Amino acid sequence: MSAPPQPGQQPTPQQMAAMQQQLAMEAQKRGMTTQQFQQWQRQQIEAEAKKAGMSFDLYVVKLKKDAMENHQRQQQMAQQQQAAQKSGQPQAQGQAGQQVPINPGAPDPKAIAVAKWLRGQDLKSRTSLLNGQRKDMFRVKRALRALQSDAYKKAQSKKGSLLPPVKDTATASETFKLLPLSLLALRVSKVDPHEGHNHGPPAKAQKRIKGLWNIKIEQQQDISDDLHYIWLYEGPQWKQKAYAGGALLLIMTVVMFPLWPLKLRIGVWYLSMGMLGLIGLFFAMAFFRAILFGVTYFAVPPGLWLYPNLFEDVGFFDSFRPVWGWQEDKKKKSKKNKAGNAGDGKVEKGKDTNGSAVTKAATKVSNKDRDLKPRVEEVEED
Repeated sequence: MSAPPQPGQQPTPQQMAAMQQQLAMEAQKRGMTTQQFQQWQRQQIEAEAKKAGMSFDLYVVKLKKDAMENHQRQQQMAQQQQAAQKSGQPQAQGQAGQQVPINPGAPDPKAIAVAKWLRGQDLKSRTSLLNGQRKDMFRVKRALRALQSDAYKKAQSKKGSLLPPVKDTATASETFKLLPLSLLALRVSKVDPHEGHNHGPPAKAQKRIKGLWNIKIEQQQDISDDLHYIWLYEGPQWKQKAYAGGALLLIMTVVMFPLWPLKLRIGVWYLSMGMLGLIGLFFAMAFFRAILFGVTYFAVPPGLWLYPNLFEDVGFFDSFRPVWGWQEDKKKKSKKNKAGNAGDGKVEKGKDTNGSAVTKAATKVSNKDRDLKPRVEEVEED
């Protein structure tokens, strides 16, 4: 029987044939075809991923990581047994198990320390979409720069720090590898959301605009300057817990209003009556200004407005300034604007104190030449 493929190594044709034969035997035991057995296995993995609270891709990555660690553990045990046989010393099974982590899926404390430190640095992260969820994405080269910075050396030199030492680019890459090994950050790549559909525009006609990327997790967790990673480590959730506790406390306080002391209930009643009075006063003022405008529109054209900026898109205090104002005709407004634009381009002639002619030319600024529409431009990353 052929040996299993090494981690990161492509299986040979003999190994592929052996795996297919084993898959067919397992399907035959359960009375299924090979395709039905593969579909059943996928459904089982999806159910296990749902129980673990992880997406399908993340759970597959975790299974591969566990399988890789088990394979390495078996290799270490085999090497230790061979070394023990050569040296003539008995090798106990329990002693070999003490050299590997008890929980292979648990994150490494050093990896958590590195992730916590990097999360506090400015990696120029951008928001991306992974299976509909927003994730922070960053480039590897910015993380490597941060790991080789003086700030990292200062944090690593503190007493009790779990940050591993970094001396050069090679050690920085080894330190960064702790993140994907502990599933704290994973390599991703951009995907087309219209891929596989016929309703999307062709890829050549699409113009890349800086915004949200639709991404997928890559199987090979390589490390290179131009690759992108996303954060799966969210850090301490004490803020979210505090907000949730505060919201729950507020809801319970409102629900238990009948149990409040009498003075507090009376105070809340007066406060609510005051707020209702202010709202009623606002509506009354709105009706009064409309009636006033209707009367003055016929009595004293073009009509008088009380607080003309009340419903305009201005600040709170500007809504009540000025107190009154005349209604302005839209045609007159447009004529004034046109006259102002035309006056900017006219050439005025006059005389100075010496009697010589002076020509004053105003710089003409055409609104057509100004592009006032908001635009989103792509910025090249460093």
